[in-house]
Amino acid sequence: MNIKTTCPRDCYDACGIEVKVVSNQISSVSGDPDHPYTRGSLCGKCTLAYNGAFLDPKLRLANPLRRVGDKGTGQFETVTWDEALDSISAKLKEITDDNPAKILHAHYTGTCSLIANKFPMRFFNKLGATEVEPDTVCNMAGHIALEQLIGTSLVGFDPRTSKDSHSIFVWGANPSATAPHAHQYWLKESNAKIIVIDPVRHQTAEKADLHLQLRPGSDAALAFSLMHVLIHENALDEEFIENYTIGWDELLPKVLLCNPEWGAKHTGLKRDDIIKAAKIYAEGPSLLWLGQGLQRQRLGGNIIRSCAILPAITGNFSKPGSGLLYLNGSGRMGVDADYLTGANLSKDVPSISHMDLAERLENKSESSAFICWNINPAVSNPEQERLRRGLARDDLFTVVIDIFETDSTDYADFVLPAASFLEFDDLVSGYFNLSFSAQAQAKPPHGQSLPNQEIFRKLASFMNFPEEELYESDEKIIEKTLRDVGIEGGFKKLKSIGTTWPTDEPQIQFPEKLFPTRSGKIEISSSVAEKKGLGRLPEPIVDAPTTSDKYRLISPASRWLMNGSYANDDRVIKKLGSPEVIINPLDADRMGLHKGSLVSLSNEVGSIRLTVEISDVVRPGVVMSYKGRWPRQCLGVMGKNNVNFLNPGTKADMGESSAVHNIEVSITPV
Repeated sequence: MNIKTTCPRDCYDACGIEVKVVSNQISSVSGDPDHPYTRGSLCGKCTLAYNGAFLDPKLRLANPLRRVGDKGTGQFETVTWDEALDSISAKLKEITDDNPAKILHAHYTGTCSLIANKFPMRFFNKLGATEVEPDTVCNMAGHIALEQLIGTSLVGFDPRTSKDSHSIFVWGANPSATAPHAHQYWLKESNAKIIVIDPVRHQTAEKADLHLQLRPGSDAALAFSLMHVLIHENALDEEFIENYTIGWDELLPKVLLCNPEWGAKHTGLKRDDIIKAAKIYAEGPSLLWLGQGLQRQRLGGNIIRSCAILPAITGNFSKPGSGLLYLNGSGRMGVDADYLTGANLSKDVPSISHMDLAERLENKSESSAFICWNINPAVSNPEQERLRRGLARDDLFTVVIDIFETDSTDYADFVLPAASFLEFDDLVSGYFNLSFSAQAQAKPPHGQSLPNQEIFRKLASFMNFPEEELYESDEKIIEKTLRDVGIEGGFKKLKSIGTTWPTDEPQIQFPEKLFPTRSGKIEISSSVAEKKGLGRLPEPIVDAPTTSDKYRLISPASRWLMNGSYANDDRVIKKLGSPEVIINPLDADRMGLHKGSLVSLSNEVGSIRLTVEISDVVRPGVVMSYKGRWPRQCLGVMGKNNVNFLNPGTKADMGESSAVHNIEVSITPV
């Protein structure tokens, strides 16, 4: 029997999947041949992991576990669900009697299916716990920036409109690693010119018509220089600017100072390449894809705000083939996020940033319990040494929900086994394509594992919470959500086709030229942003260059990892090879390093050891090491291989978000 389902990982593609089931067991997981976007193919990392670790009973958590050894050692005994939930609920009741805000909960996108991702928030809203704001570990600066400018970060272009585009600018995204089907099909088959702006010459950049390999942190300077050229090419849409924007006249004097010679000086690019890129954009219609990696910088919010002005001044909104994209949120499809998360239960407890989690966990007066689900903070969070000291506190009651043993479960008092996406029904809303899909159960949950939502239903019952929302069934949630989205025929029909596009024709971004800002216009200058301390205008500012003895470390996604997922799969580990740092040949020669040399990368918060790979995919002065490694998978001298041991938790200029691409390190041979 073949079952259609959908990949719910944190990825632009939302791939259609076909699961072959024999005798109630999965024999293979592959791409759905009927899916019009992914066309029967599944990316390499998911092909390996879904046919490897996800089906390996030796790796999967099968029962609730209770700690019997020291924290960090991963020593547990098996207990029943009732024993685990009775102990957990008793401890949470004790803490809530004092102050429920001392219970911290962290989550993100370990699964992006709607119910498993959002339903647990109903429990925590009722509890009154402190949320570690999920997007601060990833993309909050970009969200805040676009909200100030166009009113939303979650209404992007419909990729299907690219058939009418003259150019597609991919700025700060690496589709070859993070959107492999967009790389393989959407970009490759487009008639548009492809311009990639990125400090790394990745596979998508190599295949582009033009790659602008700028210095990290100089993106705003490039945006202002592009605007300068557009002015001199008479490429502005004066009618659009006059009627649908506010503040261009205020920004113009700054733009006029940023000619391409100035831009070349600050970005490290050639003057002629800046002019060439601007002329291509001017020919329009043009699409601008702003990647999430772009804003993981100290000036990330300002950068996004600066870049997003390009379509505003050229009229590249509200018509076929034009627009910008950061993300397409499920709300655009009609999904009611407040309903799914039980926002009505919220006690308005202030959240904290992931950048402050390590400090908060060290503070006994502010943290008594820590619950994490859909996230592996002992891999993905900054200040790893400090974070682990906090997690090692005997008086910090910690519960971790996962499908595998991880670096984070090693610190738990209780580990609760979660079902994988192959083991329960749910819904998936794409955040690149405007697609809506079924996640269909292909087999029963492994052992005694349960879906996230069922774990929190049970825990709510042990807490004696009376609210009906805490116990609503998956079936009712799916039925309501399908009605909200406007999908007819129910879940059975959706499962039979796998994925649907609620509209047959490409949707136009802001078709009425009405933007969800206070003024209804694009606010190039924003009094709202000014009052929030975010600046009335974006600025043509750049990061200071590193000193001669320091290197800018960037840590993008690997083509073999999904953030911190899959790093425990044997075949993925083999594909990854030894943890390495990629160094430009000029820098390697100056330091006397060779391929395979062992080096120490260090800064004020830690050090790690990596082997050297030499390549000009990075500029001189820039080094790169892929994110997502699990330290527990690489022991000995390479044990601390994760770049977050070097991440001081610097915040971006907006949203208290991660500026992980601003890490500076010293490099010494070992």
